[in-house]
Amino acid sequence: MRPLHQRYTLYSERNDTYIFVPEGEAQSLTINRTSGDITLNSPKYTVPYAAQRSQKAIYGILGLISLTLSMASIAGPSSCFNEDFFVAEYVVVITGRNLQGQIMGHDIYRATEFDLLPLAPVSALVPPHPVESHLLALVRSHFNGGNFLFSYTWDLTRRLQVQWQSRDADIGKAFWEVVDDRFFWNKFLQTKLIELATAQPHAAYGSFILPIMYGTFAIRPTFLHGRHMYLALISRRSRYRAGTRYFRRGIDDQGHVANFNETEQILLVEGQTTHGTVRAQDDSFASKLSFVQIRGSVPLFWSEINTLRYKPDLQIMDLQQTESAMHAHLTTLKQLYGPQALVNLVNQKGHEKPVKEAYERNIAQLNLPDVKYQYFDFHAECKNMRWDRISVLIDQLKDDIDKQGWFQLNIDQPKPVKVQSGTIRTNCMDNLDRTNVVQAAVAKYNLNEQLRALGILSNTDGVDDFEAFSKDFREMWADHADSIAKAYGGSGALKSDFTRTNKRTRKGALEDGYKSVMRYLKNNFFDGARQDGFDLVTGSWIPRKNPSSSLFLVTDPRPLVTRSMPPLASFSLFMICAGLTLPRSSDYSLFYYFLLWFSLFAVAMVYIIIHGIDYVSWPRLNPPTEVIYYNGPGYRSAHHGKGLHGKDEPSWKKTNWAAKVSRRTKSIVDEVELGSVKKRVD
Repeated sequence: MRPLHQRYTLYSERNDTYIFVPEGEAQSLTINRTSGDITLNSPKYTVPYAAQRSQKAIYGILGLISLTLSMASIAGPSSCFNEDFFVAEYVVVITGRNLQGQIMGHDIYRATEFDLLPLAPVSALVPPHPVESHLLALVRSHFNGGNFLFSYTWDLTRRLQVQWQSRDADIGKAFWEVVDDRFFWNKFLQTKLIELATAQPHAAYGSFILPIMYGTFAIRPTFLHGRHMYLALISRRSRYRAGTRYFRRGIDDQGHVANFNETEQILLVEGQTTHGTVRAQDDSFASKLSFVQIRGSVPLFWSEINTLRYKPDLQIMDLQQTESAMHAHLTTLKQLYGPQALVNLVNQKGHEKPVKEAYERNIAQLNLPDVKYQYFDFHAECKNMRWDRISVLIDQLKDDIDKQGWFQLNIDQPKPVKVQSGTIRTNCMDNLDRTNVVQAAVAKYNLNEQLRALGILSNTDGVDDFEAFSKDFREMWADHADSIAKAYGGSGALKSDFTRTNKRTRKGALEDGYKSVMRYLKNNFFDGARQDGFDLVTGSWIPRKNPSSSLFLVTDPRPLVTRSMPPLASFSLFMICAGLTLPRSSDYSLFYYFLLWFSLFAVAMVYIIIHGIDYVSWPRLNPPTEVIYYNGPGYRSAHHGKGLHGKDEPSWKKTNWAAKVSRRTKSIVDEVELGSVKKRVD
C-alpha cells in the first residue's frame, strides 16, 4: 500500500490559503480558504516567504465538514460594513496523539486532540451564527468524547485473515482504497479528497487521506511455557446506524444494525526461547492467530422510547420491509464472515419477551441456510450469582466454535494452517453487558484450543491455570467491554467484575448500580446532543444552506408552562429545605407554608411525570418522531409520558420543526448542495 504522511507543518498565507507541508520531500497540499479548492502542489513548490507557520504539529487530516451558511461583516470601500453569506466549511485535523502500542512492528495511535480550521475568513468583530456555533460544538464534542484509533503503516480496520487474502490486490493502492468501508469512520469527511484521488489516481492525494477507526486496541506481552507471546484485542465499530443506546436500535432498510462491533483477538507467538529473553516486536513471529466475533442489535425494526421512566416504552414495528432488511443483514454477514451462529441473550420473560419472540419468529420465517439460532436465557441461568453457568452456553456452542475455527499463519508455511469459516454473532438488548461476558467466555475457550494446538498447553491445562496470563486476558476483555459500553451506553460495562476476576461479587453489584444510574441520567438528559454529533460527523444529516432555517437547533419551542415546571420543582424543594433548616424568629405555625410548597412541588413533579417525553434530551437533527408515534402493526408496551391519555404529542412535535426535518432527510441529497460536497460517499 502507498504510504501515508505522518506529520505536517501548517502554513497560512494571509487569509487566503492553508498549506500542509509533509515531512520529507513529498508534495505539499494547498486548500484555498475562499473557494475551498484543494490543490496538490508541484514537487518544486516552495512555501511563500510571507506565509505564517503554525506552532502546532498536524498528525493527520481527517477531512472537511460543511456546517451551515454563516454571516460575515466585510469592510467595504466606504468603511461601511456589508453583510455577506459564505459556506462555513472547516478542515478537521489531528493535533495530538498517544501511542497505544505496537503490533507486528507497526505503531498504533489514539487521536487525543483535534482542531477545526475555518476555510472562509471570519471577521473578528462578528461571532459565528448561533446555529454554526452549535454545530461546531457538536463536532468538537464528538471527537473529544470518542476513542479514535489510526495507524500510518498498518490497516486497523481489517482482520488478519482478510489482509492476507487480499495482500496481492492491495499492492500499489492507497490506504483509503483498501480499508473496510464499515469501519472507515471519517469517510464522509474525506469526500472531497476521495473525489480528487479517484479523478486523479496517479496523483498523491491518497497519501493525505488518513482513515480513522472508532474502537479499541490493546496488546500485552506475555510468557507461557517457554514461549514469548503477544495477546492483542481490537474492536471495530461500524459507522452505519451509529449512535447512542436508546436513539439507535434495531435495523434500517439497508440491513445495517445499531451498535455493530467486530472484535478480533490476535495471538502472536514467537519461536522457542528461554525465560527472561524479550525480543523486539516485529513481524517475524513463528505463528499468528486470529479469532473474530461480532455483535449487533436485534435485526428488527424496534426501539425503546424514553419517557423519564427507568424502563422505557418498548416499541416493535412489524413493517413490510422487515424480512428484506433482516435477509440483507444476514446475507451480508455470511458473505463477509461465512456461516453464522446467532446467540440471543434477551430475557424470555417480562419487558424483553416481545423482542425475543419477534426475533425468533422472523428467523424461522427466513429459514436461511448456514444461519443457526441459539437461545440462552442469561439472567435465568446465572441468577443468584451462578456465573459458572456460562459454561452451559459454551457447551452448546462448542461444535460451532470448533467448526468455524480460527485463522492461523505460520512463518515457515506459505499458506495458512487454518482459516476461520464463520462467526458467532451475539446480542442482548443493548449488546453490552451480557454480550461482553459471553464473548469473553467464547474467546477464552478458543484461546485454550489455540494454545493446545500449538503445543503450548496440554489437553488438561487451561488459561485459568496460569494466573499471570489469565489476568492479562481478563483485564484486556474488561477494558474492551468498558470502552464499548461507554461509547454506546454512556457508562462502563455492567458485570465487568466477573470478566476481570472470574467471580461475581457484591462490590461489583454495587458498582453496577452506580453505572446504571449514570446510564439513566446520560440516556435521558445528554444523549440527544451526542446522537446529533454522530449524525453530523457520519453524514446522516447534512446542514441546510440558510442558518435561519435551522434555528430550531438552538431554540426551545416548548410552551412556557412546560419549561417552567423543573424550575418550579427546584425552587419549591429549596423552600421546603429552607423551612426545615433555617432558624425561626417566631412561634407561628409553618403548616400553611409547607402546604403551599409541598403542593407546588407535587404539582410540578406530577406534570413532569405525565409529560415526561417533553423533558427527554431528544436528537434534533434526526428526531425519531416516526418511531415514537408509530401506530401500525407491532407491539407497544405502554404510552407513558405522553399526556393524561397517552396520546398527546410533545411540544417539540407540535411546532412542526421535527416533522419538517424528518421529511427533509428523505430527500437530503437533492436539497442540499454545500460547496462541492453534493453527495455522501458510501
